[in-house]
Order: sequence, then structure tokens, then C-alpha cells
Amino acid sequence: MLKRTALYETHRQAGGRLIEFGGWEMPVQYTSIMEEHQAVRNAAGIFDISHMGEVRVSGAGAANFLNATLTNDIRKLNVLEGQYTLMCNPSGGVVDDLYAYRLAPEEFLLVINASRIDDDVAWLEKALASSPFRSDTTLENVSDAQSAVAVQGPRVVEFIDSCFDSGKNSKPATLKKNQATQADFQGKSILIARTGYTGEDGFEIIAANELIDAIWTRVMETGKAFGIKPAGLGARDTLRTEVCYPLYGHELDEKTTPIEAGVGFFVALDKGDFTGRSVLARQKSEGVSKRLVAFKMADKSAPPRPHYAIWSTGPDSRILGEIVSGTQSPTLGNGIGLGYVPPEFSKPGTTLEIEIRGKRSPAIVVQKPFYRKAG
Repeated sequence: MLKRTALYETHRQAGGRLIEFGGWEMPVQYTSIMEEHQAVRNAAGIFDISHMGEVRVSGAGAANFLNATLTNDIRKLNVLEGQYTLMCNPSGGVVDDLYAYRLAPEEFLLVINASRIDDDVAWLEKALASSPFRSDTTLENVSDAQSAVAVQGPRVVEFIDSCFDSGKNSKPATLKKNQATQADFQGKSILIARTGYTGEDGFEIIAANELIDAIWTRVMETGKAFGIKPAGLGARDTLRTEVCYPLYGHELDEKTTPIEAGVGFFVALDKGDFTGRSVLARQKSEGVSKRLVAFKMADKSAPPRPHYAIWSTGPDSRILGEIVSGTQSPTLGNGIGLGYVPPEFSKPGTTLEIEIRGKRSPAIVVQKPFYRKAG
């Protein structure tokens, strides 16, 4: 049976079309993917991200444990700051990609992918059981008690402060990217972070399940004058694809490393040992056998989709790999995609062919991302 977030009835009453995603029943769209995508690019949109998981890691050993388990350097986080990071297996493959927030000097919150909650918690528990920091570290899966929404778009900063009482804490609009603040809502503390998954400015709000429906309503009412619309998984996918943000199970999996996926910036090889480091360090110095590339279709064609074959061009044309993400870009107006190819075919300007419905159509490798917000 599919899980439902605390906002399920809200989605249904708003006309959301619900589908299965990562074991959850989630809205894919309300009106149209195009309309919701453009609302986020030009004004504001709100997404239910309550299906994501949350794990609290606390104690005197928490930072050392996380630094030995995750790729980024947790020591760089001040209190109420977050960072993108990855959790790898000994072969360097990605167990999950996630966001880590430092809530207090010895308390962290990990926000993990919905489809990976059980796997991640099991992985973390196993890692902690053999860690030298286990006696000083507490791990708690709080996913079932927490919900979250993402409010994204260039106009969100104009109304976000009106939604919540920050008290003496920093107002959300004053935060820099990856900073967070605590606010009060109905007498309870919530976390507001200037983070997101769309390539636009915006905020993610994490709160107890019983608060999230009222938070959604408050944001929608306050943002109405600024053009806010509810947005579903369809727009979330086209938005993140345009900015080349990875999605677990597509760009990332346990057989693909952060170096291959082009997110090596979030691998701190200089911080000391961590799970998968030796493989990642070798790839960094010696190279990889595959690279994630961004490509756009060179002429009008049906949109490229995941698992379509990527071919080289010329008389010795051969299959190089397959698409991991592909869509019709609402912003650019043509087909775009991401896929893995041998390194020699990864340079921008390289011509490719994409097999779409049995016919090969021309494409070209381009610099990432496809879209970059103004300014």
C-alpha cells in the first residue's frame, strides 16, 4: 500500500493528479507541468516534499561519525547551515545523496531521498555500529514525524517573512544560500532553510506533521498576490533537469560514483578518510570510464526519455550509453537530457545521436547547466 503525506487531502482537493513515486502517492501535477514550471521560473511555486526522510544525528561523536560516512566536510558547517553531500559504499558508489544541516554544535539533521529511507537508515546504523564514535553518537529516524514543503521562485523572497514569526532569529529573507533559521508557527519551532532543487531562489520548510497543512495554507494565501501556484513532481523534474541536479536512481546509484556523476566538488578528499575515499581519490587522479554529459536535441523531435540509447556519429557509429534523464525543456523549448558516455565523448560540442522510437535524431553535448537564473 502506498504511503501518503499529511498533505494528501490538500492535494486531492486542489485537483492534484496523484501517482506512485518512491512508494508514496504524490501529485505529479495540478493544472499542467508547463504552467507549474513557469510559475516557479517566473514567480513562485510550492511543492510537497514530505515524502523525503529525516534522520537526526547527535552527540559528541556526531561530527566525526558523519565525516567518516559522508563525502563532504561536515566541519565546515556553522550552526544553522546546510551542505549537499553524498553517502558512498566502499567502491565509491552512491548509497544516497542528501542535505546535512547543523542544528546545534553537536546535532545534525540529514534530509534523505524518499525511496532510500529504509536503505539509508540501515546503512547508517551499520556504519555506526562499527564506528569508534558509536558510544558518543545517537542516530534517530524521525521521518514519520516530520513533513516539509519547498517554496521556490524569484518572488518568494518578497513574501516569505510575512508567513512566519522569526522572533529574535534571522528572518528567512536575510539568509544566504544554504543558511537556515528557526521560526515559530502555532507555538512550535520549525526550520526554514534557503535551499532547493529547482535552480531558483527559495526556501525549504521542515515541520512536525500536524503543522504542515496550515503552513501550506499560510504560504498559499500570503503568496497569492505574487503568483504562487502548487506544483507537482512533473515540474520538479523538468526544473531540476534544466539545472542538471541529479536524481537518485537516475544520475546516481550504487554503481556510479560522485566523480563520474560530475559532483566531485562535494567530495572533500582532504578531510581525512571516509567510506569510498580511496576509489574516489584514484578516479580523481587517474580518470573515469564514464562521464555524465548534458545534451540538447539538434532538431525537432519527440522528447528524449530515460533508457533511450545514446549513439556516436559517423561511419563507426556505436551505442555509447543510455539516457538517465530526459525531457522537453519548458524554458528552452526543445529536448534536453543527461546520460553517461565514455570520457572521449563528453566534451561540449561533441555530436551524438539519440535513438527515439526506433529512429536516431541528432544531438549535441553542451555545457552544464542548460539553464542558469538571471543574475
